[in-house]
Amino acid sequence: MQFTDLKSQYAALKPSIDARIQRVLDHGQYIMGPEVAEMEAALAGHTGSRHCVAVASGTEALLIALMALDLRPGDEVITTPFTFAATAEVIVLAGCKPVYVDIEPDTCNIDASLIAAAVTPRTRAVMPVSLYGQVADMAAINAVAQAHGLAVIEDAAQSFGASGQGGKSCNLSTIGCTSFFPSKPLGCYGDGGALFTNDDALAKAAREIRVHGQSGRYHHTRLGLGGRMDTLQCAVVLGKLERFDWEIRRRKALGDRYGQLIAASGAPVQCLAVRADRDCVWAQFTVMVDERAAVQKALQAQGIPTAVHYPKPLHHQPAYAAGQDPGACPHSVRAAQRVLSLPMSADLTEPDQDFVVDALRRALAS
Repeated sequence: MQFTDLKSQYAALKPSIDARIQRVLDHGQYIMGPEVAEMEAALAGHTGSRHCVAVASGTEALLIALMALDLRPGDEVITTPFTFAATAEVIVLAGCKPVYVDIEPDTCNIDASLIAAAVTPRTRAVMPVSLYGQVADMAAINAVAQAHGLAVIEDAAQSFGASGQGGKSCNLSTIGCTSFFPSKPLGCYGDGGALFTNDDALAKAAREIRVHGQSGRYHHTRLGLGGRMDTLQCAVVLGKLERFDWEIRRRKALGDRYGQLIAASGAPVQCLAVRADRDCVWAQFTVMVDERAAVQKALQAQGIPTAVHYPKPLHHQPAYAAGQDPGACPHSVRAAQRVLSLPMSADLTEPDQDFVVDALRRALAS
């Protein structure tokens, strides 16, 4: 069994993906070829955003967002400690300070009700993470940000295709950033990402930053970096877009079915809540269990791969722990001890899903 079944996805899309890759090989424009602008237009249309800027990775998207906002050393960015390291990494790389706010224990997304208390005179932005494929409470976050004059950057690395509170992920805040890492809901065959915004000035800045700060050839108007997305990877994304809407519907259906099967099994498993005003595209189908290591071992013995997203909150990570209270954010600490991600992709079969849940039930009963 595959944790993320990219092989079946490719088999279904092989003619289109192969043709698009061949087209790039034929025209030879491997950097900023026509597929880049084609993908940007398609993705902007998908989210309803005015601008999409293709970049080298989801991490680059976040860093470019901070640079486009002209954040300066010493500025503070409020975020969650229960996320992949890239979220805090880019804040530190930009010379800023991450300020951590705890998560909601039932969704694992940032608790919007705690953000206002974390705002200081040095706060410049809020970076919520749409974890596991469900957007955070962006309406509440935007309200706090507006009251304090802050920008909001949605880290939507796991939620492209999700909807919530009247809009699409990546078009719910000042800037939205996503990743096309192969295992994401919309992935390429390497690294890639995109930044979305409705602000013309921010889009212009992002486009300049991704090409070393150039507003014209060899005319550098701002600090930049090498942040372009390869034409070949854009071609792969364009090929995958052909059945993306079906894949999102399939992920939602499989997520609902996982929840129903787990509830019917009677196993002591906590499924994540999905709020009534949003959906979830289940980048990972993540549950919470006790005795996680033993459960993983039992599932592996049955040929079932699992993963932990994430085993240690950022304020416990050596690179980001300086000056942090290790006892802070208790819900994040508790989640890190209990989360377990099960196999999930649009091509997961119902019999495999049945097998996973039955094995999970038996592992927890032993």
